[in-house]
Amino acid sequence: MKRLVVLLPLLVLAALAVLFAGYALKHDPTVKPAALVGKPTPDLTLPPLAGGDPVKLRAALQGKPGFINTFASWCAPCVEENPALLAMQAQGAHIVGIAYKDEPRASQSFLNRLGDPFATVLTDRDGRAGIELGISGVPETFLVNAKGVIVAKHVGPLTPDVADKLMEQAEIGAR
Repeated sequence: MKRLVVLLPLLVLAALAVLFAGYALKHDPTVKPAALVGKPTPDLTLPPLAGGDPVKLRAALQGKPGFINTFASWCAPCVEENPALLAMQAQGAHIVGIAYKDEPRASQSFLNRLGDPFATVLTDRDGRAGIELGISGVPETFLVNAKGVIVAKHVGPLTPDVADKLMEQAEIGAR
């Protein structure tokens, strides 16, 4: 009986090790979940960073191709991607920013310091909008078509190359 008490935890541990090893061998770590691609933009209403009445995310997109970008002042990769967002804006991209789990003053200071690439900035202080969008962190960028359908998602900071590809997909900018 004592032998069984000692062996049982070891057997459970060995079974878990086999299970996790099997998952790790079959799991592609480069795959990023994009559950909302091909689906309508969630029907979210969020407060604007500038204050005032809450705004529907779909209305902020203005019924034309555009982008939703989640960012935060505490996010180092968000600093890294800001020049790509500013370049997209200069080429005519309509970008809606969502300040994710951030203090409004910190978000505004971030944008004042680096430049504000957003047509509208909404706030998601409690992270609920992030859950509905299916984000895993910041920054993340969604390309939305004129019908309000999410057609692409990029996880991580935008580089100039990624931004150019998204702009081409949206058919915005110089050709």
